Amino acid sequence: MMPGSTDSAEQIGDILRAHDGLEGPLLPVLHAVQAAFGYIPGDALPLIAQHLNISRAEVHGVISFYHDFREEPAGRHVLKLCRAEACQAMGADRVAAHARDALGIGWHQTTPDGAVTLEPVFCLGLCACAPAALVDGRVVGRVDEARVDALIAEVRL
Repeated sequence: MMPGSTDSAEQIGDILRAHDGLEGPLLPVLHAVQAAFGYIPGDALPLIAQHLNISRAEVHGVISFYHDFREEPAGRHVLKLCRAEACQAMGADRVAAHARDALGIGWHQTTPDGAVTLEPVFCLGLCACAPAALVDGRVVGRVDEARVDALIAEVRL
């Protein structure tokens, strides 16, 4: 289903109605929209704002504040690298630079073939096994350059 279609507006409407009566519904609504579409389409913002009686700027502000919300579709696979202090102390900056070079993209970008989106994450709770990564929701510890190469090869299959 393509965002911008009547079907997507109906689906967004269904999501909004499912959250009626919920106190503080914006975050649950945004999570539900992203779960349905893989990202939060721009045409969802006015619908959400109107239904919740808040401004589009407020909706956009929440989307842009939280790192897990996307305004563009992600690649088929998402590689998240921890940027927290424990991981940095164990070489995460070097690993991140290697990943960006190997993929030829920066943070929040997707490879031209649509295979991999690279995102920073701020603590995966795997500090004892730093540096850490998250690949399609799977936590990976003790990530070095060779492990990044193996993870990239795995998702590019």
